[in-house]
Amino acid sequence: MNPYCDYHPAEPAKWSCPGCQHQYCSACMPDADRAGKRGFCPHCNQSLKYHGSAGQVEPFWTRIRAFFLYPLRPAPLSLIALCTFVPAVLSANIVGAILSLLLVLALFKYTYSIVQHTAEGNLEPPALAAAFTGSGFSIIFKQFAVFFLMGGLVTAAGMTGGGFFAILAAVLLILALPASVIILAMEERVLAAINPVHLAALIARIGWPYIVLYAHLVLMALAGAAIQSFAISNLQPWLGQLIAGFTNSYFTLIFFHMLGYLLLQYQGQLGFASDIQETEDPTAAPLRDRSKRLDADLDMALKDGRYDKAETLLLDALKRHPGHTGYTEKLFRLLEARDDHAGLYRQHRRLLPWLLERMDGAAMAFTMAALEKTEPGFRLHDAKLTHDCARLLYQHGNYLLALHQLRDFHKRFPEYDNIADAYLIAAKALANGMRRFDKASAFLRFIQKKCAGHPVHASVEHYLAQAEGKMYLKAPDLAE
Repeated sequence: MNPYCDYHPAEPAKWSCPGCQHQYCSACMPDADRAGKRGFCPHCNQSLKYHGSAGQVEPFWTRIRAFFLYPLRPAPLSLIALCTFVPAVLSANIVGAILSLLLVLALFKYTYSIVQHTAEGNLEPPALAAAFTGSGFSIIFKQFAVFFLMGGLVTAAGMTGGGFFAILAAVLLILALPASVIILAMEERVLAAINPVHLAALIARIGWPYIVLYAHLVLMALAGAAIQSFAISNLQPWLGQLIAGFTNSYFTLIFFHMLGYLLLQYQGQLGFASDIQETEDPTAAPLRDRSKRLDADLDMALKDGRYDKAETLLLDALKRHPGHTGYTEKLFRLLEARDDHAGLYRQHRRLLPWLLERMDGAAMAFTMAALEKTEPGFRLHDAKLTHDCARLLYQHGNYLLALHQLRDFHKRFPEYDNIADAYLIAAKALANGMRRFDKASAFLRFIQKKCAGHPVHASVEHYLAQAEGKMYLKAPDLAE
């Protein structure tokens, strides 16, 4: 399997389709249910296979500092404190012994919660309540059963083949102990946790990193033992016992967190899928935002070269959300990139108001030129839209296009109440842009004769004087 997304090559693939063989990242599948590991292929609608963070998780040997900080988070640190200090203040009687034993059981229950929690992609520790509530206490007794059976295997090897075979069996079982803990944590079956075939298969699938992990665990065990030995030998007995108990609990939590992380890192080889959830709510419902699904489908259609499909997606979205500027912009950019004059002509009624809102004179000129090529002599059929487009074209130096839209404006829209301003734009385009002062004067005289009630009428004499003097047309006492 290609470990990267087909459409975002820098992103790891989290989903794959067994039908069409496409690989998708999270951005391609915003509406998939990661918690339930359910999603459907955008191309063929088959059920997708979820890969979680396989190939994305950083190697465990680069996170040694994070492993050592893990037990110092509030929840595990509180449990370590309980298991360290409570037994120290209890009386040496049956009640104290029972309470101490219960705390040990709670610690072991919490360690297996850590394995499962980490393997599921949760890099924050489980809540403190996980040590005392809910199901899972049975796994502690199953672990004791595993240890008992392992001891029985070593004894049986010694009785059958002598001391050498007993030592060999002990070495192999110690080497397989992390694998046994992992299997027990995930399957919760005693026989599976001591089955040589299962143990060998897990170690083989992980490969040499298992040996690297084992070496780290051995070094941590030696370090913990050295600290405990020093504390008990060189400090006051009560203080030495406290430090030894704290150290033992501390390294135990690191040990189980590393095992859970190994499962997370090699989830692909081990046949399950989890996703890192450091900054996400693992219980959050799958995202159902239609706009994100559309964005993903549009992105894939464009990268596949299916431009007609992309246009159809955008038009469908604009039917549901007529005023959506984001979809309108994407539609325009698609048509512009394809130099699709016919498409611009079909969609000009929704595109031109958007261009006016953006004051994008260059895009307006491109669109108007495309409309003219599609329909020679094309002119708009809305007075205000024509007026506003002409103003924008003039302001950006597209004088001929502005004049073309204003041709016979008073005949096309005789009831429009702002003809005077539209024809002032025409006069300025002729005079200031094309140096055609005679034709500019004709528009100004029309305003003078036909638009007596309009505010522009008061400045017509001023503009006529400038035109007759072949001067740049400016508003009275103002630079344009």
